[in-house]
Amino acid sequence: MTKRTIVPFGPQHPVLPEPIHLDLVLEDEKVVQAIPSIGFIHRGLEKLVEKRDYVEFTYIAERICGICSFIHGLTYCQAVETLMKLEIPPRALYLRTIWSEMSRIHSHLLWLGLMADAFGFESLFMHTWRVREKILDIIEETTGGRVIFGCCKIGGVRRDISNESLKNILERLAAAESSLKNITDTFLNDFSVKQRLVGIGVLSKQDAYQLGAVGPTLRASGIVQDMRKLGYAAFNELDFEPIIETAGDSYARCVVRVRETYQSFDLIRQCVAKIPDGPIEIKVLGNPPKDEYFARTEQPRGEVIYYIKGNGTKFLDRLRVRTPTFANIPALVKLIPGFELADVPVLVMTIDPCISCTER
Repeated sequence: MTKRTIVPFGPQHPVLPEPIHLDLVLEDEKVVQAIPSIGFIHRGLEKLVEKRDYVEFTYIAERICGICSFIHGLTYCQAVETLMKLEIPPRALYLRTIWSEMSRIHSHLLWLGLMADAFGFESLFMHTWRVREKILDIIEETTGGRVIFGCCKIGGVRRDISNESLKNILERLAAAESSLKNITDTFLNDFSVKQRLVGIGVLSKQDAYQLGAVGPTLRASGIVQDMRKLGYAAFNELDFEPIIETAGDSYARCVVRVRETYQSFDLIRQCVAKIPDGPIEIKVLGNPPKDEYFARTEQPRGEVIYYIKGNGTKFLDRLRVRTPTFANIPALVKLIPGFELADVPVLVMTIDPCISCTER
């Protein structure tokens, strides 16, 4: 007779550094149902628009998440700038794009390291994070911060990068890319890695679409959707196509993130080749009008949406953020049933969860 048990997974777990809780219904060692529970770190950040003016709130938006902090700040600034009909200098748009792609590289490298740690490949974890440190060093030198960049502002950016520094950055990025090739070869071709990822956690194209998945989780199931193709910042002047895989399993999601990392290196090279001279900010006067706007960008984890509503004062009436992890949790719940309990940490990691983003 098959015995059913309920095993609590999280919010503290030795493999998963995210406070997500799942009640796993097991038949022997096989998971038949996963029931998510979130809300452990709610911080009330959206309520702060009533107490911090629209300029100050840029700093709070960046603190929604540490890993993709810059793109949070960028999306918020784009929403306010569109509401106020501001025209941002082209050089600032290119700098925003460069920092966005650096943020994507360091986020994907962080994920690759944590994934290696999830299935017990400690040396692969250390080598991946060693390369990530090189990216963080460049970010720190150009923005002043390693976690919170603090350089995106309404009307442009706070810091410039000289053309000489940009050329030096390209050389350092090329060295980091070269170091990464051996590591990603292990992720894509090592037998033990494939044993843990290939055929595990298959999300069909239809399920990915119906459940509203976003980012690499969606693109690994064969759906072409990347918010960068909307052309925000300087992406409309760059040559690239969304990275797509069709298998929909854990391995496909890994391949998408590996290929996107190399794509980000190429996008930065394109930006440095095309970046124009000129100012990096404009003077912003007045307050957001009585109007509302949705801003959409592509975080490393997928599409993020910022909804803002102005009332003519320096305080916004409303701010609402829809983060990619929130969109991917239904897909996660669909992925887990049918697999062994030992596969659950890896399956959770494959959506690249960020619960700080989700709960705010």
